[in-house]
Amino acid sequence: MPDTNIAIAILLGSFLFMIVIGQRIALAMGISAALTSWYLGLPLSTIVMNMVKGANVFVLQAVPFFILAGALMGAGGISDRLIVLSKALIGWMRGGLAMVNILASMFFGGISGSATADTSSIGSILIPMMRKEGYDADFATTVTMASSIQGLLVPPSHNFVIFAMAAGGVSVGRLFMAGLFPGIFLGIALMVYSYIVSRAKNYPKGAPFNLKLALVSTYHAAWGLMTVLIVVVGVVGGIFTATEAAAIAVLWAIFVTFVVYREIPVRAFYGVLTSTMKTLAIVMVLISAAGAFGFLVAYLRIPTVFAEAMLGLTSNRVVILVLINLLLLFLGTLTGMSALIVIMTPILLPIVTHFGMSPVHFGVVMILNLGIGLITPPVGGVLFIGSAISGLSIEKLSKAMVPFYVVMVGVLLAITFIAELVMFLPGLFY
Repeated sequence: MPDTNIAIAILLGSFLFMIVIGQRIALAMGISAALTSWYLGLPLSTIVMNMVKGANVFVLQAVPFFILAGALMGAGGISDRLIVLSKALIGWMRGGLAMVNILASMFFGGISGSATADTSSIGSILIPMMRKEGYDADFATTVTMASSIQGLLVPPSHNFVIFAMAAGGVSVGRLFMAGLFPGIFLGIALMVYSYIVSRAKNYPKGAPFNLKLALVSTYHAAWGLMTVLIVVVGVVGGIFTATEAAAIAVLWAIFVTFVVYREIPVRAFYGVLTSTMKTLAIVMVLISAAGAFGFLVAYLRIPTVFAEAMLGLTSNRVVILVLINLLLLFLGTLTGMSALIVIMTPILLPIVTHFGMSPVHFGVVMILNLGIGLITPPVGGVLFIGSAISGLSIEKLSKAMVPFYVVMVGVLLAITFIAELVMFLPGLFY
């Protein structure tokens, strides 16, 4: 009879080995699941069935629509208009372009839901602009990367859709509302730090506030921002499901991109669609492989074993939550967000709920943890994009990111231990 402990060692050991030697995470999960099922004497068809089952979830149908809507708006000129709007609203402050960067990222992130898309789009415009205005190159780049993480929290974020699936059917609408204030809170914290730096280094102010310019730029940007409004109001108000709202958002994005803004020709839609399909293929392969991996995690009762091990260390709620945050921060620096959401949610959710944290609250904490991992070496994807845009080395950017890490971890701890920061809006709307 197969030994459960040996099976767990095969599953986790082979997975970690594959990651260390540089294999893609989907392949690592698939191979480790196949090896473990072979040891347990399970038919290979069980693994295949669970791969299909992992991707065959209704709420996941919203993911391709969210990705496509964000790609359309990003390609169609929305980032330029959001930057103009942000400059009109807060560009007059000391260090105005840093504030513009953060606010524009908050707006754009709400549309794209992607930190990498945010950094690529906003950063390619604002990093050269900030350097030209006298900002240090490393500060211009790091503020861009740090502010991009807001987009993972501000609705509609497709990562919340993936978490809702992994958590067993948590309300997407509640998750959207739960992420809104933490996203704004993170933006405010980054603005406060950026203002302090700007005062210390005497970075320039922008043009004085102009009400007419603010109104005109709001009108032009509002067409794109309506994408967010359609999804949030539709889902939270119970008018649409998340999938229906995402599909409507795509139709609106097509209208705004090709009829209102008209910065790219209609034939460019094929390129946007192709890029979206490539991104979607990566996400869905990860989710499928994680479905098989997750089946074996549950079959071997790893969540129970893990929970008992952690509770054996301490029964102190604060210590447990700090340890979980440290674990997620560490894992987030090593691999992609989607896979970690699917793998770690079933393992950690029983532990946090045991200590009174709701699944919705934990979803926001997990997303911010993994978001910080995206801008942290050795594998932080956003860090590499920032390096490519700015021409600065990963080492220099990592060093310059340290104060931003402190700010972001401070926000993380606040939303971990002050539940009202996360749960106030869901409680108000639901």
